[in-house]
Amino acid sequence: MKLITLYLPETYIKALDQLVDERFYPNRAEAIRVAIRDLISAEVWRRKGID
Repeated sequence: MKLITLYLPETYIKALDQLVDERFYPNRAEAIRVAIRDLISAEVWRRKGID
């Protein structure tokens, strides 16, 4: 894995922390990885449907 740095609005960070606090994800990084994975999967699937 590679390390990236990104800036997020405070509201996003609070929401991520809530998910971690409620044990939906073990940490912020994992929640972000899952969100990116799901976004990429949805976009690729959507584009394949158009082609």
